[in-house]
Amino acid sequence: MGRPIVAIVGRPNVGKSTLFNKLVGRRISIVEDTPGVTRDRIYAPCEWCGHTFLLADTGGIEMKSDDVFLSGIREQAKAAIDTADVIIFMTDLRSGVTAQDNEIADMLRRSHRPVVLCVNKADTLGNTPSEVYEFYNLGLGDPFPVSSVHGHGTGDLLDHVVELLPGEGDGEEDEAVRVAVIGKPNAGKSSLVNRIAGEERMLVSDIPGTTRDAVDTRIENEYGTFVFVDTAGIRRHSKVQEAVERYSVMRAFSAVERADVCVMMIDATTGFTEQDSKIAGYAHEQGKASIIAVNKWDLVEKTEKTMDAFRKKLEQDFSFMSYAPILFLSAKTGRNIDKLFQMVQRVRVAYERRIPTGQLNDVLADAVARVQPPTDKGKRLKILYMTQPTACPPTFVVFVNRAALFHFSYQRYLENRIRETFGLEGTPIRFIIRERDREKT
Repeated sequence: MGRPIVAIVGRPNVGKSTLFNKLVGRRISIVEDTPGVTRDRIYAPCEWCGHTFLLADTGGIEMKSDDVFLSGIREQAKAAIDTADVIIFMTDLRSGVTAQDNEIADMLRRSHRPVVLCVNKADTLGNTPSEVYEFYNLGLGDPFPVSSVHGHGTGDLLDHVVELLPGEGDGEEDEAVRVAVIGKPNAGKSSLVNRIAGEERMLVSDIPGTTRDAVDTRIENEYGTFVFVDTAGIRRHSKVQEAVERYSVMRAFSAVERADVCVMMIDATTGFTEQDSKIAGYAHEQGKASIIAVNKWDLVEKTEKTMDAFRKKLEQDFSFMSYAPILFLSAKTGRNIDKLFQMVQRVRVAYERRIPTGQLNDVLADAVARVQPPTDKGKRLKILYMTQPTACPPTFVVFVNRAALFHFSYQRYLENRIRETFGLEGTPIRFIIRERDREKT
């Protein structure tokens, strides 16, 4: 059985994300004094006294709002409640019990889930503030006063939470492939993850910037086990003005760093842009296996030559990561989604590939025999041998007589030979050049 889930819910601006970050021990959820900042469900592992569980942060619940975003947040919070084993209902000591608190309490009682009532902003140490007793009126048992900023009272809160947990999995790491879905705003990243998950897991809107947090979605199917991370669209730096959006961009970059494979989403209706190059370049710099996914292909007017022409143009645009395969798909219709899973597994295998030194040097000897190493002023490059110390991405140490003679063009030639021989599709390759002692050459 997997780890149990504990969801933090409540109305806007009671400190849910601050408590979430405090309990998991690092800044994951975006915290900003603006209602509606946390929009999607955010999950992170949490440990307390030997018990492990997944903690879920949710957006503030506005029970009667007709606003498209706020109603979507409400549905996301309800989805988190439906999947939670224990619910932390967070309220605000300073504002007391509000009408919204009573409405949310009624909804939680109907969920038939164990609820722990948390009264936040009890920042003063000492005796329990008298204002706490008002929260008994919610009919959800004993209130736990806490300070999400300072951490006061969180120990007692977690003690009660773990008492209500139904059980835990073994907590061992699995073989899931972590896939970061990256790209500009409105490229269809959330639509793709929703199509893959088979549910409206992410808020989807044609308004750029809907997704602000990086959200994990676990998928198990006939192709394997995957964790897809939908990330906020990354805009040009000059466009990133809100503090919230700056956090979102940081979160997207963090998702890339934690991923095994990056799916770079391109909007087929707008084509390649300079910003696409910068976003993909970040994945390349981080050494991540990558796939270029051309979304909204169903909206493009096509002839027999359209796909080939589009592919050739992308190969030029993404020449710096020519190893990345290109897949045309539609998140809306589901076209080529199965191929995406197969491609993710294929590039992941290449990303983790380790090549024995003997086989590597056989390829090196054949490559040198076919094309002689370059010379400069009568001095010829001698490649003595090659070995692979690490994978993820495959990294090769090349021992030579003079590093200055190992020109980029010859490195590219060797890279291509290694790729062709060992099928290293979709992953960058790194070379580390080591010069043998000059006196021994």
